[in-house]
Amino acid sequence: MRAIWGFCWVLALLLWCGGASAGVLSDRTSSFPNWEGKPPIAVAKGDLVYPDWMAGTWNVASTLVDLAAPLAPKIVTPGFEGNRRYLQQQILFKVRFQPEKNIGFISNYKSKIAQKIVADRTFNGLNIAKAYLGDGGVLSVKVDPNNPNRQITVLKGERQLISIVTARGTETPNPREFVSAEISQQVFRGESDIYLNQVETTTAYRVVGSGEKSGSASKRIEADQVTAIYLSPQDPDYFAAGGHPVALYRYRLELLPGE
Repeated sequence: MRAIWGFCWVLALLLWCGGASAGVLSDRTSSFPNWEGKPPIAVAKGDLVYPDWMAGTWNVASTLVDLAAPLAPKIVTPGFEGNRRYLQQQILFKVRFQPEKNIGFISNYKSKIAQKIVADRTFNGLNIAKAYLGDGGVLSVKVDPNNPNRQITVLKGERQLISIVTARGTETPNPREFVSAEISQQVFRGESDIYLNQVETTTAYRVVGSGEKSGSASKRIEADQVTAIYLSPQDPDYFAAGGHPVALYRYRLELLPGE
């Protein structure tokens, strides 16, 4: 169970268009762990669009550098203490970002203009799941073909993680930086139990190295990421939490060009 929840918090990574007030999200990553509640972001519509310099396949090294339970010992989420074993441990996986797929006339039209760069959600979700749970721990990752914000991960032992993105915000402080925040409703269905919560992932990406061209061997991307866990209204401690996060995880990410 601890391994499952360690994975659940991270699954939102790189799966994250609404706008937010200038600087709100950038300031948020630097204020860890002093988060009072969720950011003021809009309802999620369509897919998340990334800057062009995110296009391609990347080798990711993700390291959990800090974690906090702001309401402990009164409220602590399942798996929090077990997740301490990931501190300063690099987790490696591949992710891919590609032009948005369209159909028919729209596809032909968009091929003549700049295409939007989006995540390959199935590829990314499966690789992240395997990195945390092992090849045998995850059976499949499926993204709703009519809604990129709804994803189902089927796990070993007749368990499922259903994740639905409900809100999203982005900022572009300058051409070499991109900040995103996303809030998801997550439902974990086990053999005999169901657990619900809300997960926020706020990530500040920056391209470093020479040039911004996709595929440049000298280019890499670094990121600061914070994942926050909030209780769902169905949780008996929901009102006691008062809208505050009950768990916070901070990561350092490095993305290097892959194949």
